[in-house]
Amino acid sequence: MRIKHPIAAAATATFAALGLGIGLAAPAVQAAAPAPTPTALAAAPDIPIANVKAHLTQFQQIATANGGNRAHGRAGYKASLDYVKGKLDAAGYTTSIQQFTSSGATGYNLIADWPGGDTSQTVMAGAHLDSVTAGPGINDNGSGSAGILETALAVSRAQLKPDKHLRFGWFGAEELGMVGSKYYVNSLATGDRAKISAYLNFDMIGSPNPGYFVYDDDPALEKVFKDYFATLSIPTEIETEGDGRSDHAPFKNAGIRVGGLFSGADYTKTSAQAQKWGGTAGRAFDACYHSSCDTSANINDTALDHHSDAIAYALWQLSTGTTTPPTGDTYENTTDVTIPDSPGAAVTSSVSVTGRTGNAPSALKVGVNIVHTYSGDLVVDLIGPSGTAYRLHNSSSDSTPNINTTYTVNASAETANGTWKLKVQDKGPQDTGYINSWKLTF
Repeated sequence: MRIKHPIAAAATATFAALGLGIGLAAPAVQAAAPAPTPTALAAAPDIPIANVKAHLTQFQQIATANGGNRAHGRAGYKASLDYVKGKLDAAGYTTSIQQFTSSGATGYNLIADWPGGDTSQTVMAGAHLDSVTAGPGINDNGSGSAGILETALAVSRAQLKPDKHLRFGWFGAEELGMVGSKYYVNSLATGDRAKISAYLNFDMIGSPNPGYFVYDDDPALEKVFKDYFATLSIPTEIETEGDGRSDHAPFKNAGIRVGGLFSGADYTKTSAQAQKWGGTAGRAFDACYHSSCDTSANINDTALDHHSDAIAYALWQLSTGTTTPPTGDTYENTTDVTIPDSPGAAVTSSVSVTGRTGNAPSALKVGVNIVHTYSGDLVVDLIGPSGTAYRLHNSSSDSTPNINTTYTVNASAETANGTWKLKVQDKGPQDTGYINSWKLTF
């Protein structure tokens, strides 16, 4: 991730105040186009952590042999690019190298296309390959580069035949202001930009004191990642530290949908974050950020493993067409709501429905995704605009974790328009969780 200078920070704040510019959060509650519903995780392969770490070992060795870094314009960067390209060429990808100039030096982007799929609907994953000059950049951003490389190789091993076209990108000179990704996006014709249906960015995914942050720029892409982590009972937070500071920004500014993952840089982990993710409160997510100690020892294997698997899950979900979108209009809230342990009060999460006529259907679909360590503790109700409660889930002795299902409710007595609420209360002690997301489909 590039350094955010004070001038850049002030400019970002100005743009935000004007409702313009970079990194503005999408509303958590909105009417959305039907979003993919997760299929079984077996559809995507487990990404071998040993393989990802083997790529990081190569990046470390390259840096060690080339002045201790892999920065733009230095021999270590080009050697890193050649290593990645060699792996992809051997795996059957069509690769191309873009050259650009920045700060008086030649820079390079590497683009790799997997054969097949509808090129008018391209799903692209990317990461910056360069480090700062101060160190080898193994977490920032060897981790993201290695994660998408091994996912690309998994596509080849599976001989995946996606419905959508798959493309991967490794960008140069990100640390100088996203120069390589800007060059790539600007080099695309307007029609070709429109063919990229999603760009997913992975900048730092193995931080040693890790967090689990999801980009919230596009609700549907955000939900794909949140759904994956919900299956692991790992709570996520919205990513804010890297807004406008990584390679997704040029894509977003060009009107392309973006999403991604981040494990944290030099922001400090709070006590609440340490409680839910482990690690050390009061310490940076990556104390070696942009430093010489960002070596192969500066990686949390568990975070690297989970994030790499999440990359594969998202690409399989978004490209293969194995998901079946719900029919009708969907209204969704993806904001996490903590459920207090018993004897705590009930909590609610709301969606606002507008622009419809008449009453709700007799077969209203209510999709509920709750992360909780003991689902039998929970009582879950849908509250209609009239205030009427419709019981979805009763407390029981069921010891299984999580609720991730769709209920059918006869809500024909309710007007469709208005505020609908999901109400959840924990009736048993010792177990905790949160509302991950929920939606209504009319």
